[in-house]
Amino acid sequence: MTTSSRLRSRAAVLGALVLGACGLQPPAASPPPMYAKRAESTRGMVTASHAAAAAAGATILREGGNAIDAAVATAFALAVVDPSQTGLGAGGGLLVWHHDAKRADALDFYARTGADSNWARADTASMRRPINGRAAGIPGAVAGLLEAHGRWGKLPLPQVMAPAIALARDGFIVSPLLARTSESSRAKLTADSAAAALFLPGGVALRPGDRLVQSQLAQTLETIARGGRAAFYEGELAEKAVAKMRATGSPVTVADFKDYPVAVTRPLCTPWLEYTLLSAGPPLGGATPLAALNLLAASNAAALGSPTTQGAAAVQIVGAIRVAESDVGRFRGDPAYFGVPARGLTSPSFAAKRAGAIAALDGGNAPAAGDPWPDDAIAPTGACAALDGWGASQLGAEKASAPRGPRPNGDDDAWAGSNTTHFSVVDGERNAVAMTFTVGVLFGSGVYVNGYFLNSGGSNFDNATRGTNRYASSTINPTIILKGNDVRMVVGAAGSQYIPTSTTQVTFRHLALGEDPWLAIASPRLQPAQGRTVEVEAGFAPEVYAMLRAKGYFPLSRVGDIMFGGVHAIAVMKGKLIGVADPRRDGAAIGY
Repeated sequence: MTTSSRLRSRAAVLGALVLGACGLQPPAASPPPMYAKRAESTRGMVTASHAAAAAAGATILREGGNAIDAAVATAFALAVVDPSQTGLGAGGGLLVWHHDAKRADALDFYARTGADSNWARADTASMRRPINGRAAGIPGAVAGLLEAHGRWGKLPLPQVMAPAIALARDGFIVSPLLARTSESSRAKLTADSAAAALFLPGGVALRPGDRLVQSQLAQTLETIARGGRAAFYEGELAEKAVAKMRATGSPVTVADFKDYPVAVTRPLCTPWLEYTLLSAGPPLGGATPLAALNLLAASNAAALGSPTTQGAAAVQIVGAIRVAESDVGRFRGDPAYFGVPARGLTSPSFAAKRAGAIAALDGGNAPAAGDPWPDDAIAPTGACAALDGWGASQLGAEKASAPRGPRPNGDDDAWAGSNTTHFSVVDGERNAVAMTFTVGVLFGSGVYVNGYFLNSGGSNFDNATRGTNRYASSTINPTIILKGNDVRMVVGAAGSQYIPTSTTQVTFRHLALGEDPWLAIASPRLQPAQGRTVEVEAGFAPEVYAMLRAKGYFPLSRVGDIMFGGVHAIAVMKGKLIGVADPRRDGAAIGY
């Protein structure tokens, strides 16, 4: 038997063992006509953008790990199987709900700048290069995962990382998404011979069904499993990464890697209907869906019915999202440097003042931003006070960033193409994790080293927010929704500007309209875009498209693909965990 044959055989056995150990649950009575898109369990659930990653997390749950252990296993596995979207060079954020302690915590480990003054300088000439070290921020994913595991995990790190190491060492079956993104990123991948050898072998892009073995990535993962944070952010791995980044234009230093800080923060918190919404605070993007959901509640949008069939309901959702994006988009940047009144933006009191702005909207006008500062100063009551949610801004309105100008050199299109992955976990004790992490645009900056790609998060800064030692802004919004002290839903999305709108629509459909979680995620979505444009998926009633036109919008047909959001969620209903993976992506929901 040849070496490649042995590897294929070993990987096939491994895959069978991993999926078998997870005890993939029998399908529901009316299963969706796609593999593992909806699963039910009473013990534990993982839903992620690749079946092998969901299986890795479910395996760890079965071995006695808690939700954090499973989340760390899932994330490292995604770093192997979803490299166009995420990886060890990524950044992100997570929320964790500790059921017995009745406490929520948040970590921000998004891409960050370093100490050199050159981080504050724009370099528009490099933005369109296939490999652009200037676009790469210091990666926080490994630091964030190890921070979470060290604080709240139960199982040893080598055990938690074992599934990811096996997937890298022995290979995994390439999915349609990776095949598509490898082909569409041909220019970037061919610019690095090591990356091209893996993702464009013989000059041909990977195809679904191929097996991808990543030996160098396996070695890097093994080094992290043995040596922890220092193994990645100091020593040989860090030195190689910094050298490659600097050779492609970055001002990064080894000290920047060593000093990367994980921000341990409080989650945004707001009451909504009969629930408590928790999401990621600034500079991450949880404020937009929370603000939009509060606007929908304040305007009694649920009474209008389903946006799939009712034109007025669809128009109301478009309006609420536009107002929320206008309000939240006025304030951005690292809150250590800029005034960001996130507590005010996500408060029901501010939404009550802003609900009237929805009715005044049509395609021919844009909402003027409201003033959330008075509401930011109001201390929360009830559940959000007990949970010690995100506090008032420590910097006032005079420290808010200047309005965003156009991105340099026409780079808006590149930014809009950002890609991401989100996954959700709930364990048998009803602890929960929502995590979103990303390399930015497909395959990130294109800088490939130690078996992974560096992110493009450094390009998320604009002239008003760029500087040294600060986190980049992002639309990611890992979200946990409580009913009382119990998890009711874990949700989040991938897809750049489609992330907050996808989270908003799925949450509203499931919890406000009472739709089944699968229906809420599979249903068509709307996306307010530039000017009068509203992107629409197929599947709405003709009345919806007609009503959008009647209100002055220009509906633009958009095929349901990876860019219309990728939602991976878990709903807890009557003691049962219902996991759903978005049909727009290649993910799976796996219980045990």
